[in-house]
Amino acid sequence: MSEYVHAALVLHAAKKEITEDGLEKIMKAAGVEPDKQRIKMLVSALSEVDIEKALSSQVVATPAVAAATQPSPQAEKPKEEAKAEKKEEVAGLGALFE
Repeated sequence: MSEYVHAALVLHAAKKEITEDGLEKIMKAAGVEPDKQRIKMLVSALSEVDIEKALSSQVVATPAVAAATQPSPQAEKPKEEAKAEKKEEVAGLGALFE
């Protein structure tokens, strides 16, 4: 979530280009498994933002940046629900051999 924006701010503060590769490296260095979809959305959203201007005017996030930092649908599934879906898939394949 906000860790992606913070990683982008680290790159900005270091006067580096905010790229997917750069964000992935920072996330991995922090011990966080990067979500490539979120990173791609954030880089795309930030390409249209003047970060220096946004920081000086105290604008925290644009709607696009906020959307990019929301949890992905896969990450929100409870483990039990995911296990139930897996069992249904297996049962469905088993029906082919009955």
